[in-house]
Amino acid sequence: MAQPLAVNDTAPPPAQSLPHNVEAEAALLGALMIDNRLAEDIQLKLRPDHFFEPLHGRIYEQILRLLDRNMIASPVTLRPLFEADEEMKELGGPSYLAQLTGSGAAIIGARDFAEQIYDLALLRALVGVGREMVEQALDTSDEVDPKGQIENAEAALYRVAEEGGGEGSVKSFAVATRMAVQMAEKALNTGGGLSGITTGLDRINERTGGLHNSDLIVLAGRPGMGKTALATNIAFNAARRYVRDVEENNIAPEKSAGAGVAFFSLEMSADQLATRILAEQSGISSELLRMGKISQQDFRNLARAAADLESLPFYIDDTPALSIAALRTRARRMKRQKGIGLVVVDYLQLLQGTGKNSNDNRVQEISEISRGLKTLAKELGVPVLALSQLSRAVEQREDKRPQLSDLRESGSIEQDADMVWFVYREEYYLAAKQPADDHPDFPKWQEEMARAYRLAELIVGKQRHGATGKVKLKFDAKITRFSDHAEADYLPEMRG
Repeated sequence: MAQPLAVNDTAPPPAQSLPHNVEAEAALLGALMIDNRLAEDIQLKLRPDHFFEPLHGRIYEQILRLLDRNMIASPVTLRPLFEADEEMKELGGPSYLAQLTGSGAAIIGARDFAEQIYDLALLRALVGVGREMVEQALDTSDEVDPKGQIENAEAALYRVAEEGGGEGSVKSFAVATRMAVQMAEKALNTGGGLSGITTGLDRINERTGGLHNSDLIVLAGRPGMGKTALATNIAFNAARRYVRDVEENNIAPEKSAGAGVAFFSLEMSADQLATRILAEQSGISSELLRMGKISQQDFRNLARAAADLESLPFYIDDTPALSIAALRTRARRMKRQKGIGLVVVDYLQLLQGTGKNSNDNRVQEISEISRGLKTLAKELGVPVLALSQLSRAVEQREDKRPQLSDLRESGSIEQDADMVWFVYREEYYLAAKQPADDHPDFPKWQEEMARAYRLAELIVGKQRHGATGKVKLKFDAKITRFSDHAEADYLPEMRG
Protein backbone atom coordinates (compact mmCIF):
# COMPACT_ATOMS: atom_id res chain seq x y z
CA MET A 1 0.00 0.00 0.00
CA ALA A 2 1.39 3.36 -1.01
CA GLN A 3 2.40 5.58 1.89
CA PRO A 4 0.94 9.12 1.96
CA LEU A 5 3.36 11.97 1.36
CA ALA A 6 4.82 13.53 4.48
CA VAL A 7 4.05 17.18 5.17
CA ASN A 8 7.51 18.29 3.98
CA ASP A 9 7.53 16.08 0.89
CA THR A 10 7.00 17.86 -2.39
CA ALA A 11 5.19 16.28 -5.28
CA PRO A 12 6.84 16.63 -8.68
CA PRO A 13 5.49 19.66 -10.53
CA PRO A 14 3.18 18.97 -13.46
CA ALA A 15 4.88 18.94 -16.84
CA GLN A 16 4.62 22.33 -18.51
CA SER A 17 4.21 22.77 -22.23
CA LEU A 18 6.01 25.50 -24.09
CA PRO A 19 4.07 28.77 -24.61
CA HIS A 20 1.90 28.54 -27.73
CA ASN A 21 -1.51 29.31 -29.23
CA VAL A 22 -2.34 26.91 -32.05
CA GLU A 23 -5.79 28.50 -32.50
CA ALA A 24 -4.21 31.90 -33.21
CA GLU A 25 -1.90 30.26 -35.75
CA ALA A 26 -4.84 28.60 -37.52
CA ALA A 27 -6.83 31.86 -37.53
CA LEU A 28 -3.91 33.79 -38.99
CA LEU A 29 -3.36 31.27 -41.78
CA GLY A 30 -7.05 31.38 -42.63
CA ALA A 31 -6.96 35.18 -42.78
CA LEU A 32 -3.91 35.14 -45.05
CA MET A 33 -5.58 32.76 -47.48
CA ILE A 34 -8.72 34.94 -47.56
CA ASP A 35 -6.83 38.22 -48.03
CA ASN A 36 -3.29 37.79 -49.38
CA ARG A 37 -2.53 41.49 -48.88
CA LEU A 38 -2.23 40.92 -45.13
CA ALA A 39 1.06 39.12 -45.74
CA GLU A 40 2.76 42.33 -46.89
CA ASP A 41 3.18 43.61 -43.32
CA ILE A 42 3.17 40.33 -41.43
CA GLN A 43 6.00 38.65 -43.34
CA LEU A 44 8.42 41.46 -42.34
CA LYS A 45 8.30 40.19 -38.76
CA LEU A 46 6.90 36.65 -38.76
CA ARG A 47 8.91 33.68 -40.02
CA PRO A 48 7.77 30.07 -40.55
CA ASP A 49 9.84 28.89 -37.56
CA HIS A 50 7.87 31.23 -35.28
CA PHE A 51 4.88 28.86 -35.52
CA PHE A 52 4.63 26.28 -32.74
CA GLU A 53 2.77 23.76 -34.92
CA PRO A 54 5.24 22.59 -37.64
CA LEU A 55 2.41 22.04 -40.16
CA HIS A 56 1.28 25.63 -39.69
CA GLY A 57 4.85 26.82 -40.29
CA ARG A 58 4.98 24.86 -43.56
CA ILE A 59 1.62 26.25 -44.71
CA TYR A 60 2.78 29.79 -43.93
CA GLU A 61 6.03 29.18 -45.83
CA GLN A 62 4.16 27.94 -48.90
CA ILE A 63 1.80 30.94 -48.77
CA LEU A 64 4.80 33.29 -48.88
CA ARG A 65 6.40 31.34 -51.74
CA LEU A 66 3.24 31.57 -53.85
CA LEU A 67 2.96 35.28 -53.16
CA ASP A 68 6.63 35.77 -54.11
CA ARG A 69 5.77 34.27 -57.52
CA ASN A 70 2.80 36.66 -57.84
CA MET A 71 0.35 33.77 -57.48
CA ILE A 72 -2.81 33.66 -55.37
CA ALA A 73 -2.42 31.73 -52.11
CA SER A 74 -5.70 29.95 -51.39
CA PRO A 75 -6.81 26.46 -50.29
CA VAL A 76 -7.13 25.56 -53.99
CA THR A 77 -3.60 26.64 -55.02
CA LEU A 78 -2.04 25.23 -51.85
CA ARG A 79 -3.79 21.85 -52.09
CA PRO A 80 -1.30 20.18 -54.52
CA LEU A 81 1.58 21.15 -52.28
CA PHE A 82 0.19 19.20 -49.32
CA GLU A 83 -1.25 16.09 -51.00
CA ALA A 84 1.58 13.95 -49.64
CA ASP A 85 1.99 15.71 -46.28
CA GLU A 86 1.66 13.02 -43.61
CA GLU A 87 0.72 15.40 -40.83
CA MET A 88 -2.03 16.94 -42.92
CA LYS A 89 -3.35 13.47 -43.73
CA GLU A 90 -3.83 12.92 -40.01
CA LEU A 91 -6.04 16.04 -39.95
CA GLY A 92 -8.22 14.88 -42.84
CA GLY A 93 -6.02 15.76 -45.79
CA PRO A 94 -5.86 19.01 -47.81
CA SER A 95 -9.46 19.77 -46.85
CA TYR A 96 -7.86 21.10 -43.62
CA LEU A 97 -6.79 24.15 -45.65
CA ALA A 98 -10.43 25.00 -46.39
CA GLN A 99 -11.29 24.55 -42.71
CA LEU A 100 -8.76 27.20 -41.81
CA THR A 101 -10.69 29.79 -43.83
CA GLY A 102 -13.96 28.97 -42.12
CA SER A 103 -13.96 32.09 -39.94
CA GLY A 104 -13.79 35.31 -41.92
CA ALA A 105 -13.79 37.26 -38.64
CA ALA A 106 -10.10 36.33 -38.27
CA ILE A 107 -9.22 38.94 -40.92
CA ILE A 108 -10.00 41.73 -38.46
CA GLY A 109 -7.55 40.47 -35.85
CA ALA A 110 -4.88 39.07 -38.19
CA ARG A 111 -2.17 41.50 -37.10
CA ASP A 112 -2.94 40.88 -33.43
CA PHE A 113 -2.68 37.12 -34.03
CA ALA A 114 0.67 37.61 -35.77
CA GLU A 115 1.95 39.71 -32.85
CA GLN A 116 0.92 37.05 -30.34
CA ILE A 117 2.49 34.22 -32.37
CA TYR A 118 5.71 36.23 -32.53
CA ASP A 119 5.71 37.00 -28.79
CA LEU A 120 5.10 33.36 -27.90
CA ALA A 121 7.97 32.32 -30.20
CA LEU A 122 10.24 34.71 -28.27
CA LEU A 123 9.14 33.16 -24.99
CA ARG A 124 9.94 29.69 -26.35
CA ALA A 125 13.35 30.96 -27.44
CA LEU A 126 13.94 32.26 -23.91
CA VAL A 127 13.00 28.88 -22.49
CA GLY A 128 15.49 27.29 -24.88
CA VAL A 129 18.27 29.65 -23.83
CA GLY A 130 17.51 29.02 -20.17
CA ARG A 131 17.49 25.26 -20.64
CA GLU A 132 20.79 25.35 -22.50
CA MET A 133 22.31 27.51 -19.77
CA VAL A 134 21.28 25.01 -17.12
CA GLU A 135 22.52 22.01 -19.11
CA GLN A 136 25.90 23.60 -19.78
CA ALA A 137 26.30 24.72 -16.18
CA LEU A 138 25.56 21.20 -14.92
CA ASP A 139 27.83 19.49 -17.44
CA THR A 140 31.36 19.30 -16.04
CA SER A 141 32.61 16.60 -18.43
CA ASP A 142 34.29 19.14 -20.74
CA GLU A 143 36.72 21.85 -19.78
CA VAL A 144 34.95 24.14 -17.32
CA ASP A 145 34.75 27.73 -18.59
CA PRO A 146 32.12 29.65 -16.58
CA LYS A 147 33.02 33.04 -18.03
CA GLY A 148 32.79 31.68 -21.56
CA GLN A 149 29.39 30.18 -20.74
CA ILE A 150 28.18 33.53 -19.38
CA GLU A 151 29.34 35.32 -22.53
CA ASN A 152 27.64 32.72 -24.73
CA ALA A 153 24.44 33.05 -22.70
CA GLU A 154 24.49 36.85 -22.99
CA ALA A 155 25.03 36.59 -26.74
CA ALA A 156 22.10 34.15 -27.01
CA LEU A 157 19.87 36.46 -24.97
CA TYR A 158 20.89 39.42 -27.11
CA ARG A 159 19.96 37.46 -30.24
CA VAL A 160 16.54 36.79 -28.74
CA ALA A 161 16.17 40.48 -27.84
CA GLU A 162 17.07 41.49 -31.39
CA GLU A 163 14.83 38.82 -32.95
CA GLY A 164 12.63 40.17 -35.71
CA GLY A 165 14.95 43.09 -36.31
CA GLY A 166 14.34 42.77 -40.04
CA GLU A 167 11.37 45.09 -39.72
CA GLY A 168 13.69 47.77 -38.36
CA SER A 169 16.30 47.32 -41.07
CA VAL A 170 13.84 48.06 -43.87
CA LYS A 171 13.04 51.76 -43.77
CA SER A 172 10.85 53.75 -46.11
CA PHE A 173 12.40 56.74 -47.83
CA ALA A 174 10.20 58.97 -45.70
CA VAL A 175 11.69 57.49 -42.51
CA ALA A 176 15.23 57.76 -43.90
CA THR A 177 14.57 61.37 -44.89
CA ARG A 178 13.36 62.25 -41.40
CA MET A 179 16.51 60.72 -39.95
CA ALA A 180 18.64 62.83 -42.31
CA VAL A 181 16.74 65.99 -41.35
CA GLN A 182 17.17 65.19 -37.64
CA MET A 183 20.91 64.80 -38.21
CA ALA A 184 21.03 68.18 -39.97
CA GLU A 185 18.99 69.73 -37.15
CA LYS A 186 21.46 68.37 -34.60
CA ALA A 187 24.35 69.87 -36.57
CA LEU A 188 22.53 73.22 -36.67
CA ASN A 189 21.71 73.22 -32.95
CA THR A 190 25.31 72.48 -32.00
CA GLY A 191 26.52 75.55 -33.83
CA GLY A 192 27.10 73.99 -37.23
CA GLY A 193 29.63 71.44 -38.45
CA LEU A 194 28.80 68.75 -35.89
CA SER A 195 26.22 66.11 -36.83
CA GLY A 196 27.72 63.27 -34.80
CA ILE A 197 29.38 62.87 -31.42
CA THR A 198 31.95 65.54 -30.66
CA THR A 199 35.66 64.81 -30.55
CA GLY A 200 36.14 67.92 -28.43
CA LEU A 201 38.48 69.27 -31.11
CA ASP A 202 36.86 71.86 -33.37
CA ARG A 203 39.19 71.31 -36.32
CA ILE A 204 38.46 67.58 -36.42
CA ASN A 205 34.72 68.18 -35.96
CA GLU A 206 34.71 70.61 -38.88
CA ARG A 207 36.57 68.16 -41.09
CA THR A 208 34.51 65.07 -40.23
CA GLY A 209 31.24 66.29 -38.70
CA GLY A 210 32.09 64.33 -35.55
CA LEU A 211 31.79 60.60 -34.93
CA HIS A 212 28.72 59.19 -36.66
CA ASN A 213 26.51 56.41 -35.37
CA SER A 214 27.12 52.98 -36.96
CA ASP A 215 30.56 54.09 -38.23
CA LEU A 216 33.84 52.30 -37.68
CA ILE A 217 36.63 54.87 -37.31
CA VAL A 218 40.17 53.50 -37.40
CA LEU A 219 42.81 55.68 -35.71
CA ALA A 220 46.25 54.46 -36.76
CA GLY A 221 49.84 55.49 -36.17
CA ARG A 222 53.30 54.27 -35.33
CA PRO A 223 54.33 53.87 -31.66
CA GLY A 224 55.00 57.21 -29.98
CA MET A 225 52.64 59.23 -32.20
CA GLY A 226 49.99 59.62 -29.48
CA LYS A 227 47.18 57.31 -30.68
CA THR A 228 46.05 56.36 -27.19
CA ALA A 229 46.37 59.96 -25.99
CA LEU A 230 44.13 61.21 -28.81
CA ALA A 231 41.60 58.41 -28.29
CA THR A 232 41.51 59.13 -24.55
CA ASN A 233 41.07 62.86 -25.20
CA ILE A 234 38.19 62.20 -27.60
CA ALA A 235 36.51 59.71 -25.26
CA PHE A 236 36.77 62.09 -22.30
CA ASN A 237 35.48 65.04 -24.34
CA ALA A 238 32.46 63.03 -25.51
CA ALA A 239 31.61 61.92 -21.96
CA ARG A 240 32.05 65.43 -20.56
CA ARG A 241 29.88 66.95 -23.31
CA TYR A 242 27.16 64.39 -22.52
CA VAL A 243 27.09 65.41 -18.84
CA ARG A 244 27.00 69.08 -19.76
CA ASP A 245 24.18 68.64 -22.31
CA VAL A 246 21.96 66.20 -20.42
CA GLU A 247 22.53 66.94 -16.74
CA GLU A 248 23.37 70.64 -16.78
CA ASN A 249 21.42 71.94 -19.80
CA ASN A 250 18.54 69.42 -19.79
CA ILE A 251 19.04 68.45 -23.42
CA ALA A 252 17.46 65.13 -24.44
CA PRO A 253 20.14 62.37 -24.53
CA GLU A 254 19.45 61.59 -28.19
CA LYS A 255 20.08 65.26 -29.08
CA SER A 256 23.32 65.53 -27.14
CA ALA A 257 26.57 65.93 -29.04
CA GLY A 258 28.23 63.82 -26.34
CA ALA A 259 27.91 60.18 -25.29
CA GLY A 260 28.65 57.70 -22.57
CA VAL A 261 31.85 55.83 -23.44
CA ALA A 262 32.94 52.20 -23.22
CA PHE A 263 36.75 52.17 -23.42
CA PHE A 264 38.29 48.72 -24.02
CA SER A 265 41.95 49.05 -23.09
CA LEU A 266 43.82 45.89 -24.04
CA GLU A 267 47.25 47.48 -23.59
CA MET A 268 47.03 49.89 -20.65
CA SER A 269 45.43 49.30 -17.26
CA ALA A 270 42.45 51.33 -16.05
CA ASP A 271 44.55 53.27 -13.55
CA GLN A 272 47.08 54.21 -16.25
CA LEU A 273 44.28 55.59 -18.43
CA ALA A 274 42.83 57.44 -15.46
CA THR A 275 46.27 58.93 -14.73
CA ARG A 276 46.45 60.27 -18.28
CA ILE A 277 43.04 61.91 -18.00
CA LEU A 278 43.84 63.36 -14.58
CA ALA A 279 47.13 64.74 -15.93
CA GLU A 280 45.31 66.37 -18.81
CA GLN A 281 42.62 67.94 -16.62
CA SER A 282 44.86 69.04 -13.75
CA GLY A 283 47.70 70.22 -15.98
CA ILE A 284 50.21 68.12 -14.02
CA SER A 285 52.74 65.94 -15.85
CA SER A 286 51.63 62.29 -15.88
CA GLU A 287 55.23 61.28 -15.22
CA LEU A 288 55.36 63.45 -12.07
CA LEU A 289 52.00 62.04 -11.00
CA ARG A 290 53.26 58.47 -11.24
CA MET A 291 56.44 59.31 -9.32
CA GLY A 292 54.62 61.40 -6.69
CA LYS A 293 56.81 64.45 -7.37
CA ILE A 294 54.07 67.02 -6.92
CA SER A 295 53.44 69.86 -4.50
CA GLN A 296 50.54 70.17 -2.06
CA GLN A 297 48.92 72.69 -4.39
CA ASP A 298 49.29 70.25 -7.30
CA PHE A 299 47.69 67.56 -5.16
CA ARG A 300 44.75 69.83 -4.35
CA ASN A 301 44.33 70.53 -8.07
CA LEU A 302 44.50 66.79 -8.68
CA ALA A 303 41.85 66.02 -6.05
CA ARG A 304 39.59 68.73 -7.46
CA ALA A 305 39.95 67.31 -10.98
CA ALA A 306 39.29 63.78 -9.72
CA ALA A 307 36.08 64.90 -7.97
CA ASP A 308 34.88 66.55 -11.18
CA LEU A 309 35.51 63.39 -13.17
CA GLU A 310 33.80 60.92 -10.84
CA SER A 311 30.35 61.40 -12.37
CA LEU A 312 31.47 60.97 -15.98
CA PRO A 313 29.77 58.16 -17.97
CA PHE A 314 33.19 56.76 -18.84
CA TYR A 315 33.59 52.99 -18.38
CA ILE A 316 36.95 51.24 -18.74
CA ASP A 317 37.32 47.51 -19.44
CA ASP A 318 41.01 46.62 -19.21
CA THR A 319 40.59 42.85 -19.59
CA PRO A 320 43.62 41.60 -21.58
CA ALA A 321 43.48 39.27 -24.60
CA LEU A 322 39.76 39.74 -25.28
CA SER A 323 38.26 37.91 -28.25
CA ILE A 324 36.12 39.91 -30.68
CA ALA A 325 33.12 37.82 -29.59
CA ALA A 326 33.72 38.63 -25.90
CA LEU A 327 34.19 42.33 -26.68
CA ARG A 328 30.90 42.45 -28.58
CA THR A 329 29.14 40.73 -25.68
CA ARG A 330 30.53 43.21 -23.16
CA ALA A 331 29.73 46.19 -25.37
CA ARG A 332 26.12 45.00 -25.76
CA ARG A 333 25.89 44.66 -21.99
CA MET A 334 27.16 48.22 -21.43
CA LYS A 335 24.80 49.53 -24.09
CA ARG A 336 21.90 47.84 -22.32
CA GLN A 337 22.92 48.69 -18.76
CA LYS A 338 24.76 52.02 -19.11
CA GLY A 339 23.35 53.42 -22.36
CA ILE A 340 26.81 54.02 -23.83
CA GLY A 341 26.96 55.85 -27.17
CA LEU A 342 30.64 55.43 -28.13
CA VAL A 343 32.96 52.41 -28.09
CA VAL A 344 36.76 52.81 -28.11
CA VAL A 345 39.11 49.86 -28.65
CA ASP A 346 42.84 50.22 -27.86
CA TYR A 347 43.97 48.51 -29.93
CA LEU A 348 42.70 46.33 -32.75
CA GLN A 349 45.69 44.00 -33.16
CA LEU A 350 45.49 42.94 -29.49
CA LEU A 351 42.04 41.45 -30.01
CA GLN A 352 41.72 37.74 -30.77
CA GLY A 353 39.58 36.04 -33.39
CA THR A 354 37.17 33.22 -32.63
CA GLY A 355 38.81 30.56 -34.82
CA LYS A 356 40.76 27.79 -33.11
CA ASN A 357 43.61 28.10 -35.57
CA SER A 358 43.46 31.86 -35.88
CA ASN A 359 47.20 32.19 -35.22
CA ASP A 360 47.88 30.20 -38.40
CA ASN A 361 46.37 32.95 -40.52
CA ARG A 362 46.79 36.34 -38.91
CA VAL A 363 45.46 38.25 -41.92
CA GLN A 364 42.23 36.26 -41.85
CA GLU A 365 41.95 36.81 -38.09
CA ILE A 366 42.39 40.59 -38.45
CA SER A 367 39.75 40.55 -41.19
CA GLU A 368 37.34 38.82 -38.82
CA ILE A 369 38.10 41.38 -36.10
CA SER A 370 37.60 44.43 -38.35
CA ARG A 371 34.33 42.99 -39.70
CA GLY A 372 33.24 42.25 -36.14
CA LEU A 373 33.89 45.84 -35.06
CA LYS A 374 31.95 47.22 -38.04
CA THR A 375 29.08 44.82 -37.28
CA LEU A 376 29.14 45.98 -33.64
CA ALA A 377 28.89 49.63 -34.73
CA LYS A 378 25.81 48.88 -36.85
CA GLU A 379 24.30 46.52 -34.28
CA LEU A 380 24.45 49.02 -31.42
CA GLY A 381 23.98 52.10 -33.60
CA VAL A 382 27.05 53.80 -32.10
CA PRO A 383 30.43 54.89 -33.46
CA VAL A 384 33.31 52.51 -32.80
CA LEU A 385 36.77 54.12 -32.62
CA ALA A 386 39.40 51.41 -33.02
CA LEU A 387 43.12 52.09 -32.73
CA SER A 388 45.49 50.27 -35.06
CA GLN A 389 49.21 49.78 -35.44
CA LEU A 390 50.99 50.58 -38.69
CA SER A 391 53.60 48.48 -40.44
CA ARG A 392 57.30 49.33 -40.25
CA ALA A 393 57.22 50.37 -43.90
CA VAL A 394 56.64 53.92 -42.63
CA GLU A 395 60.10 54.02 -41.05
CA GLN A 396 61.79 53.03 -44.30
CA ARG A 397 60.51 56.07 -46.22
CA GLU A 398 61.97 59.55 -46.27
CA ASP A 399 58.50 61.03 -45.73
CA LYS A 400 57.23 59.37 -42.55
CA ARG A 401 53.62 60.45 -43.04
CA PRO A 402 51.50 57.28 -43.02
CA GLN A 403 49.17 56.21 -45.80
CA LEU A 404 46.43 53.60 -46.22
CA SER A 405 48.82 50.94 -47.52
CA ASP A 406 50.64 51.08 -44.16
CA LEU A 407 47.70 49.60 -42.25
CA ARG A 408 49.15 46.51 -40.67
CA GLU A 409 48.29 42.90 -41.56
CA SER A 410 45.07 43.33 -43.50
CA GLY A 411 43.52 45.40 -46.25
CA SER A 412 40.14 44.59 -44.74
CA ILE A 413 40.73 47.28 -42.09
CA GLU A 414 40.69 49.90 -44.83
CA GLN A 415 37.71 48.21 -46.47
CA ASP A 416 35.57 47.94 -43.32
CA ALA A 417 36.38 51.38 -41.91
CA ASP A 418 34.13 54.35 -42.66
CA MET A 419 36.93 56.70 -41.69
CA VAL A 420 40.67 56.12 -41.36
CA TRP A 421 42.72 58.65 -39.39
CA PHE A 422 46.47 58.78 -39.01
CA VAL A 423 48.37 60.61 -36.26
CA TYR A 424 51.71 62.05 -37.31
CA ARG A 425 54.18 64.11 -35.27
CA GLU A 426 57.29 65.32 -37.09
CA GLU A 427 58.75 66.39 -33.75
CA TYR A 428 59.06 62.73 -32.72
CA TYR A 429 61.23 61.85 -35.73
CA LEU A 430 63.29 65.03 -35.54
CA ALA A 431 64.09 64.40 -31.88
CA ALA A 432 65.46 60.98 -32.82
CA LYS A 433 67.89 62.59 -35.31
CA GLN A 434 69.34 65.23 -32.99
CA PRO A 435 72.97 65.93 -33.99
CA ALA A 436 75.72 66.86 -31.56
CA ASP A 437 75.79 70.50 -30.40
CA ASP A 438 78.99 71.18 -32.37
CA HIS A 439 77.75 69.48 -35.54
CA PRO A 440 77.34 71.76 -38.61
CA ASP A 441 73.71 70.60 -39.00
CA PHE A 442 72.76 71.47 -35.44
CA PRO A 443 71.49 75.04 -36.19
CA LYS A 444 69.33 73.74 -39.04
CA TRP A 445 68.01 70.98 -36.77
CA GLN A 446 67.16 73.55 -34.11
CA GLU A 447 65.13 75.54 -36.65
CA GLU A 448 63.23 72.47 -37.74
CA MET A 449 62.55 71.48 -34.14
CA ALA A 450 61.29 74.98 -33.33
CA ARG A 451 58.90 74.77 -36.29
CA ALA A 452 57.64 71.29 -35.36
CA TYR A 453 57.55 71.80 -31.58
CA ARG A 454 54.26 70.53 -30.11
CA LEU A 455 52.70 70.25 -33.56
CA ALA A 456 50.77 67.21 -34.73
CA GLU A 457 48.80 66.29 -37.84
CA LEU A 458 45.63 64.28 -38.04
CA ILE A 459 45.55 62.87 -41.55
CA VAL A 460 42.06 61.82 -42.70
CA GLY A 461 43.06 59.12 -45.19
CA LYS A 462 39.55 57.85 -45.85
CA GLN A 463 36.11 59.29 -45.20
CA ARG A 464 32.81 58.04 -46.59
CA HIS A 465 31.03 61.24 -45.55
CA GLY A 466 33.35 63.83 -47.06
CA ALA A 467 36.77 64.79 -48.32
CA THR A 468 40.08 63.56 -47.03
CA GLY A 469 42.72 65.99 -45.79
CA LYS A 470 44.95 67.02 -42.90
CA VAL A 471 44.19 68.90 -39.70
CA LYS A 472 46.80 70.71 -37.60
CA LEU A 473 46.72 70.02 -33.86
CA LYS A 474 48.82 70.88 -30.83
CA PHE A 475 50.14 68.10 -28.61
CA ASP A 476 51.49 68.56 -25.10
CA ALA A 477 53.40 65.34 -24.41
CA LYS A 478 53.82 66.05 -20.68
CA ILE A 479 50.10 65.95 -19.99
CA THR A 480 49.22 63.87 -23.11
CA ARG A 481 46.72 66.45 -24.38
CA PHE A 482 45.76 67.23 -27.95
CA SER A 483 44.16 70.60 -28.64
CA ASP A 484 43.20 72.77 -31.59
CA HIS A 485 45.98 74.61 -33.33
CA ALA A 486 45.47 78.31 -32.65
CA GLU A 487 46.67 79.67 -35.97
CA ALA A 488 45.87 77.52 -38.93
CA ASP A 489 42.94 76.15 -40.78
CA TYR A 490 43.26 72.88 -42.67
CA LEU A 491 46.38 71.83 -44.46
CA PRO A 492 46.04 71.31 -48.23
CA GLU A 493 43.53 68.65 -49.19
CA MET A 494 44.71 65.26 -50.31
CA ARG A 495 43.62 63.50 -53.43
CA GLY A 496 41.72 60.20 -53.50
